[in-house]
Amino acid sequence: MVGGGQLARMTHQAAIALGQSLRVLSGGPDESAALVAADVRIGDHQDLAALRDLAEGATVVTFDHEHVPTEHLRELVEAGTRVAPGPEALVHAQDKLVLRRVLAEAGEPQPAWAEVGTAADVEAFGGAHGWPVVLKTPRGGYDGKGVFVVPDVAAAAALLEQHGTLLAEQRVAMVRELSAQVARSPFGQVAVWPVVETVQRDGVCAEVYAPAPDLSDELATAAQELAVRIADRLGVVGMLAVELFQTADGVLVNELAMRPHNSGHWTIEGAVTSQFEQHLRAVLDYPLGSTAMRAPVVVMANVLGGAAADPDWTGPRLDERIHHFMAHWPDVKLHWYGKGQRPGRKLGHVTALGEDLAEVRARAVAAARYLADGVVDPAFAFPDEH
Repeated sequence: MVGGGQLARMTHQAAIALGQSLRVLSGGPDESAALVAADVRIGDHQDLAALRDLAEGATVVTFDHEHVPTEHLRELVEAGTRVAPGPEALVHAQDKLVLRRVLAEAGEPQPAWAEVGTAADVEAFGGAHGWPVVLKTPRGGYDGKGVFVVPDVAAAAALLEQHGTLLAEQRVAMVRELSAQVARSPFGQVAVWPVVETVQRDGVCAEVYAPAPDLSDELATAAQELAVRIADRLGVVGMLAVELFQTADGVLVNELAMRPHNSGHWTIEGAVTSQFEQHLRAVLDYPLGSTAMRAPVVVMANVLGGAAADPDWTGPRLDERIHHFMAHWPDVKLHWYGKGQRPGRKLGHVTALGEDLAEVRARAVAAARYLADGVVDPAFAFPDEH
């Protein structure tokens, strides 16, 4: 797996249960997956020699991020390495302009968009579709990075001078954000999970609700079918997350991820087959597993670096916070990524299961907040002895 982050770390855990060995290409020995995997190669994902070293003797090469140069992947394929998803599929998750063109050709729903290279291009787009305009770097963006909401031509001109050609998109009047995940095997078997609602804060996923509350069966099915059509059209092998905007008229495709995705972390405890196991099943060409939910409601909350990530923090240490977390939320599951703490960084996630969304969400959010900030929600006040 190219990448040593938390996605590779959790894929490694799934690989152990399947009797598989995961070799990881990590940028350093202190990255999440490098701390736990037995076979770690330290190198740059943009270095062809490092990629060749990773691939030597491997059954398949896959990814925990999309930032590998497409031309390097083509060279691996030409040398006989099996890459999943292949470069011709992965480029649609790497380059937003490539994705927009393919979706347009297929007639799939997406926001109004245009490739823009000058301030006049943006002015024309804004005149046609309204201001503010969303500008995105075609490559390299994630977790809100590379996405800009510009109020006028002057702001757009400054970004174009800095970044060059950009993708302009209409700012959608959305109801909420959804995610539809599908796994696809090399011969076309597919498996879909329930569509989930994702809650973003400052461009970072903070919470995920499975299934998306108050989503009609008709719209949920339409979103799942859309994800399957995209996976088939692009020839995806492995996991595909289709990030969606729900509007008053239906759903629009926002972006794609061809790997395990933050919107699917809930599946570790919340589904019969997790996204990480399913990704391995798919890229290894095993039959896919059941995606049935293990409870009526599942909520995942990310632990984002908060007050406790401050170097001057004087509150409970991490081990103490985890101790209290386990004592007060014994049915909430913790996944800690082993990353250095800093404000806003994804440090881990928690997952809660139950029957009532409000109650399940309250447990998950309170637990995540305590781990991040050492703040106790009054509804979960700790006894005096703690």
